[in-house]
Amino acid sequence: MAALTFTLRAEVPERLDLSALVPSALDGKSASEIEKIVVGTTRKAPAVGDLFKVSGDDVTDIRFAGGSERFDHVGKALAGGSIHVEGDVGGWLAAGMKSGSVTVTGSAMGPYAAAEISGGSVTIEGNAGDCLGAALPGYMNGMAGGFVLVGGICGEAAGDRMRRGTIAVLGGTGDATGVRMIGGSILSPSMGARTGLMMKRGTLISSTPVELSSTFVDSGLYRLPFLALLRKHLGEVMPRAAHLVPSVAHRFRGDMSMLGKGEVLVAQ
Repeated sequence: MAALTFTLRAEVPERLDLSALVPSALDGKSASEIEKIVVGTTRKAPAVGDLFKVSGDDVTDIRFAGGSERFDHVGKALAGGSIHVEGDVGGWLAAGMKSGSVTVTGSAMGPYAAAEISGGSVTIEGNAGDCLGAALPGYMNGMAGGFVLVGGICGEAAGDRMRRGTIAVLGGTGDATGVRMIGGSILSPSMGARTGLMMKRGTLISSTPVELSSTFVDSGLYRLPFLALLRKHLGEVMPRAAHLVPSVAHRFRGDMSMLGKGEVLVAQ
């Protein structure tokens, strides 16, 4: 069986909702049936066949040959299999994903990439937008499991209301990283202003000093045993991020205006 491939053959005229192009929704459908699926978001919305050449038949291995920042909801609620995009995507990449893998060779500059995922892995080789791994508007819980790797930088509020899982951003995160965080880990060589604001629990690891509010407590230098375990674990599941785990870290506890059981670790 060959990968089910969507080859972009026309200019993308509007924002597309590609949430229907996941294994669970495409299983058992023929190529002609897939081509009739409406993916546009306007009154004269285009179908798959208007924009893509469809080839292959393995719905567990979906590939997009060509991307666009207008590709929204790629891999939404994915529950197994893999999706690979050659190029950029828009917003809500892999939001609500339960298992499987999503890979984007370009950037995902729209908001809410990997929002509320509970398992699987998301890899973005380029940059990511705001609210990476965060809670969607109106919801209380963000990312609850899985792994997210960003090769470039990301925008503001990464990990907002995050509960579990691991996010690694190799180029640096924006302001309010880990805001309202409840658990999980975020690693990056640098983090923007207001890092960890209102976090209750969880771990933020930065390779360089971060700007913290006065409600964080300086707890001194530590050689924490769990860091060696985390580095070993990341070496197995996310090897490109393992170097972000320090041996010795300056530890700040907080946010003391909240539960105060979170920590920001700055490499020494």
